[in-house]
Amino acid sequence: MNLENKIALITGGTKGIGFAIAERLLKSGAKVFICGRNKLQLKSSLDILSAFGDVAGTSCDVRVEEEIDAMFAECIERFGGIDILVNNAGVGIFGKTVEETSFIEFEYTIETNLYSVFHTCKKAIPLMKERSGGYIFNISSLAGQNAHPKMASYNASKYALNGFTEALMQEVRQDNIKVSLICPGSVNTTFGNGEITDEKDWQIHPNDIAEVVVDLLKINPRTLPSKVEIRPSKPPIK
Repeated sequence: MNLENKIALITGGTKGIGFAIAERLLKSGAKVFICGRNKLQLKSSLDILSAFGDVAGTSCDVRVEEEIDAMFAECIERFGGIDILVNNAGVGIFGKTVEETSFIEFEYTIETNLYSVFHTCKKAIPLMKERSGGYIFNISSLAGQNAHPKMASYNASKYALNGFTEALMQEVRQDNIKVSLICPGSVNTTFGNGEITDEKDWQIHPNDIAEVVVDLLKINPRTLPSKVEIRPSKPPIK
């Protein structure tokens, strides 16, 4: 895919992995539309990203279908369509056993990490068909295939996302729509209330994920890397 003037919509694009992907796509010539729930963070991110290219965005709670509809409408009004969808928005409840986890926390995780992807893909597919193809990236996690105690809600959401993505890939491949599942290990971001520190520099950096996304977009159309696992090269020895 020649990225010049291609239109990308990125959920959770105001920070971390989503922000890095937005920046990299803009530098590659794409037009980018991002969303995030925090309006102040959204404004700040848009101000920074505007230095790299044509970018717009809106506040959106991806758990709410009506807000997703409004986001797509804004993106289409501004840019005219969608060629690339990056489902990056996500949350995690960590450090709690199932017994300690409330249903509200479990529901919140599933709605954000899974239901939102269903809604955005369902909206994007007919738009991509109108443009003779497109590319969908679902940002998952190695936690979608490796279970961990005190992460059951997050594990459940990512295991389900992986299955959903693999089925979707098979459904739309004949429509010239590629679907790739990106499964990172530990990433040096603030996700899960963590901090970006030099001590965690061994972890994957958001820019590393962004580089993979752009590389996949540029791969020959005959080839589809449907799942990419990304790990830190040298994690600390325990």
